[in-house]
Amino acid sequence: MTDENVLIVQADSAETSLGWASLGERRWRCTVGAGGIREDKVEGDSATPVGEFPLRRIYFRNDRVVLPKTGLPARPINEHDGWCDDPRSPTYNRLVRIPNEWSHEKMWREDGLYDVVVVVGYNDDPPEGEWGSAIFLHIARDDYAGTQGCVAFSRDDLLELLPLLNRDTRLRVLSHAADEEAQPRPEEDERMKQFEDFDEKDW
Repeated sequence: MTDENVLIVQADSAETSLGWASLGERRWRCTVGAGGIREDKVEGDSATPVGEFPLRRIYFRNDRVVLPKTGLPARPINEHDGWCDDPRSPTYNRLVRIPNEWSHEKMWREDGLYDVVVVVGYNDDPPEGEWGSAIFLHIARDDYAGTQGCVAFSRDDLLELLPLLNRDTRLRVLSHAADEEAQPRPEEDERMKQFEDFDEKDW
């Protein structure tokens, strides 16, 4: 597997949920969790988990979206689909039928955010503890507001991305923000200070 099959997501900075997703030479604007990007994600923290994860399948509203050809399995969402987000449940982080006795998200939404959902294989093999659930790629709000932990794209961008995805594609969420890459490391700071203090008479 090459980087052509790795969807890399990175926030612009630690102060914003805005970021970029890249796959090969292509790049799309995206937004991540309102709680930031975290290595110690837990249920309910609105954070996007750091790491590299497989993509499982696609759910979509066939009354609203014409799904392009894609290499991931896909099926339409119906009004009885939910996603369990209750760590106490034996169906935690699984698709469930609703109504349901356990806490869950409705997959059939009026706001359009789940018109297309790509399920990320995070904490699902098997689900454990309270490490988080329902991590998806889905449609962003118009203002790219932070998500509850998912990675969200404009509708057009997500539909453009789908044909590039297959069973080998992985999502890689980077722990460091893009602006941190531009910051010199402490040892570099020290080296630069030596040059600042340098005087030709020292030769």
